Amino acid sequence: MFAQLVPMSEGSVGGIGVVLPPLYEIFWSALILLVILLVVGLYALPRIYSMIDQRRDAIQEGLDNAEKAREDLSLASRKKDEMLRDAQAEAHQIREDARAQAQQIVAQARLDAQVEAQRVQDAAQRQILAERQAAQISLRSDVGLLASELAEKLVGEHLENTDLTARVVDRFLDELEAEEVPVGGAN
Repeated sequence: MFAQLVPMSEGSVGGIGVVLPPLYEIFWSALILLVILLVVGLYALPRIYSMIDQRRDAIQEGLDNAEKAREDLSLASRKKDEMLRDAQAEAHQIREDARAQAQQIVAQARLDAQVEAQRVQDAAQRQILAERQAAQISLRSDVGLLASELAEKLVGEHLENTDLTARVVDRFLDELEAEEVPVGGAN
């Protein structure tokens, strides 16, 4: 199929005939080329274009999925930030509630302690008053006995009338109380 080399005539300097194939070869080569182009155009190119379209669709789908994933990531990030803010706010509220509750517990404990201290103080004062009254009664009877014994020794006789003795001793003690001499007191 390649061109046949045509010998050149002796006087010619060159020519196109040396490299030009015969006309029938050009015809058949062109016809075969057209058939190949027709077959490629009818059968191969649609498949190639189909594969290119599939690849383009796959790439576009991948880009769409990437964009959707980016949006999902952004949404998830916003939700995470919102949840984190909510959790921080809730933790802050819990801390504030705990502080308020602790202050309330401390205030209640102080109040209870004051009430208990007042109760103990009142009980102690009642106890002191009761002991003081008991001491006064005991002292009164002891002073009365001592006074009657002293009177018996001074008079030299035993006093028989206990009612009279008790009245005299009570009057004497009432006079002493009226003077109100401080204990450990003044001379």
